[in-house]
Parts: sequence; C-alpha cells; structure tokens
Amino acid sequence: MSLTPQDISRIASLARLELQPHESDRMLAQINDFFSIVEAMRSVDTTGVEPLAHPVAAIQEVALRLRDDIASEPNQREANQRSAPAVERGLFLVPKVIE
Repeated sequence: MSLTPQDISRIASLARLELQPHESDRMLAQINDFFSIVEAMRSVDTTGVEPLAHPVAAIQEVALRLRDDIASEPNQREANQRSAPAVERGLFLVPKVIE
C-alpha cells in the first residue's frame, strides 16, 4: 500500500493542517516508508509463535510487577451523575454526533 499526494492533501485537510509543498512531499515519503516497514513485518510467518507479555521475555524470565486490582475509591456514580442533563441506567446520555 502506498499513498499518493492527493491522499496526503486529504489527510492534512481532515487534520486541519496546512502543509507547504515540500512538507507534503516529505510527509508522503515518510508515511510510505512506514507502510513499507509494516508490509515487511506482515510478510514474516509467525505461525506457532506465542505472543510475549514483554519483549525481554524472549531471552530471560520476566516477573511483571502488577498491583492487585482493588478499588481504592468508593463508588460515587450517582453523585457524579447528578449534574448530567440525561442519565439512563447509570449511563450518561448524549446527543447523537455521528450519522
């Protein structure tokens, strides 16, 4: 996959960026280089390879320092939702923004 200058212009427009022509050319080259790296990574056969929790785990045993998942604050949902204009079954109701 590679992008065209028109793609870069459209992305810049969506991001509300104003790119100069030399910036647009540089951005096109950088993004296409990134896609080349992704394609090279996709071509590697990873069948049977287990995912790692940490990259160092491939060469040595790693003990992750995870804390216990304990609630440290009381549930204040009702108090926090009192100022909301609309709440239903514990959820904030908001206007539809995507059509």
